Amino acid sequence: MSLTSNTPGNPQDAQVVEAAPLPRWVLVLFIIAFALVGYLFYVNYQQRQAFRLSESDADKKTQALASEVDKTNSRLAELKGQLEVTSQKLGLTQDELARARGLAQSIRKLQQTSDEQLRQQIGAVEADTTTKFGQVTTQLSGTQSDVAATKADLEATKGKLQSTIGDLGVQSGLIARNHGEVEELKRLGERNIYEFSLNKAKAPQHVGPIQVLLRKTDTKHYRYTLNVVADDKSIEKRDKTVGEPVQFYVGGPGGARAPFEIIVFELAKDQVKGYLSTPKSAGAAAPSNSSSTPPGN
Repeated sequence: MSLTSNTPGNPQDAQVVEAAPLPRWVLVLFIIAFALVGYLFYVNYQQRQAFRLSESDADKKTQALASEVDKTNSRLAELKGQLEVTSQKLGLTQDELARARGLAQSIRKLQQTSDEQLRQQIGAVEADTTTKFGQVTTQLSGTQSDVAATKADLEATKGKLQSTIGDLGVQSGLIARNHGEVEELKRLGERNIYEFSLNKAKAPQHVGPIQVLLRKTDTKHYRYTLNVVADDKSIEKRDKTVGEPVQFYVGGPGGARAPFEIIVFELAKDQVKGYLSTPKSAGAAAPSNSSSTPPGN
């Protein structure tokens, strides 16, 4: 492109002036400005879209909250109505509630009184139990002393009583010489003891598990003769002396291993007194219709 200008004073001379091109940085700046404006428009659009979505969500939530508020108001109205009805019903039973409270207080007081009485009774029982326990302890101590004394007495009794050989040549048990010593034998409890008093007779008399028939007495020589009836057999014991163990076996080979013993310690005309001694393994005595006494234990 060219421009023609006429300078003053020299109209005829024409000069041609060419325009200079735009610099490159101006073009680059223009492009950057255009891109920036486009980016701003895009960002503004995105923000407006997000705002519209947020606004839509907020509207939905607001509608949901409004619906919940309506439901809550309806429920509150129902509860209020029920509360009024319940209050009316409760108002009808205020007197009954007052009576129930009074009754509960009375029962509580009675329970407290009963608990106090029970504690007092338990205390009294504990005190009484302690006292009785002390008494029982004292009694046990006394009983132990009595047992020790009885044991010592029995040992002394054994020392007083004698043992000898019987008419069968067997060592006898302890021998009693009178009624008192017979009682001592019973206390020892080592054998069954049957005390008797026999008169001369024609029929035998029961003495413990056997029968005995007194045949004769000799007061001058202190001798006697009798028959022992046992196991359906009659055994004659002739001219036995006072204090001598008269021995015999009852039951055969399967019977008692130790012999039965009759000891007469008192003799008179047509009468003897003494006792029958049997081993514990001999068993219970048969019924007796004589004056024999039960065994000592």
